Formats: sequence, structure tokens, C-alpha cells
Amino acid sequence: MPPLRTARATSAGGVVHRSDGGAVEILLVRRRQPPLWALPKGTPDVGETLAETAVRETREETGLEVEIEQPIRAITYFFVRGRIRFHKTVHFFLMRQVGGHVDDHDHEFDEARWVPIDEALPLMTHETERAVVQAATELLAHDAASATLRSSGGAP
Repeated sequence: MPPLRTARATSAGGVVHRSDGGAVEILLVRRRQPPLWALPKGTPDVGETLAETAVRETREETGLEVEIEQPIRAITYFFVRGRIRFHKTVHFFLMRQVGGHVDDHDHEFDEARWVPIDEALPLMTHETERAVVQAATELLAHDAASATLRSSGGAP
């Protein structure tokens, strides 16, 4: 049998967060078969930037209009489809909702759901995406601490 051909793939997505002053929630997408809890993400259209891809894919998969607050990090992994071994990089951004509703998510997933971060982590299927959420949590904590310092007159 001939060796697998290798190809590169790129996607972009986001950690959409919200807080009502209490626990921070993030938005996960869910597929029943095969079972999956994940962050919204997808492949760029021709001519699209990674940020544009992340916003569009998040809108399509979750039903929410979002805006990017800042980059989080990228993850890489390998998977095989047919006779091709893909080396995939997924770029994630921290996002917030500016409109839309989760009931308007597309058919790719069975559900889009807000989940408290501490409950989301054990639900999530992929360890690499859990690491992205943990990095997002650290960014949110840093941003909250900086905001508190600014409001109290301290240095950022």
C-alpha cells in the first residue's frame, strides 16, 4: 500500500463568553452522532482572513452575531481522511455576543448551548479545545483584574 499523502488544513473559531456578574459561561456546540461537544470553528472561504472566518463560522454554527475581543491561541493536530494525513491548525479568538440567538444555529450541530466554564470543561470532547478554554479563562481573569485596578485608580 502506498504511503499516506500529507496536507495542511486551517480553521478558525472562537470562545464566545458572557457573564451576568456571576459565573462566566461559554457557548458550546453539540452533535449527538458521533458524540461531540466542541467550540465553533470552520474553514476559511477564499480570500477570507482568519478573524473573518472565526466570526462567520461562529455565526453559522451558533446562530449568534459576535465580535472578536482578542486572539487566544492556535492548536494543531493530525487526522487521516482516506489516504491523506492532515496537519491541521485551528486559530481561536475570544468573542462576545452582539446579536442573534442560539435557536438559529445551522444543521451541522444538534444544539448550541451556554454552559458555565467549570461545567463545560468536562463536557468537551477534545483536550486541545479544553486547553483553549483554559487560556480564555486566564485572559478573562486578567482583563477583569485590570478593569478593577483601573476603576480603583491603580495602574493597569
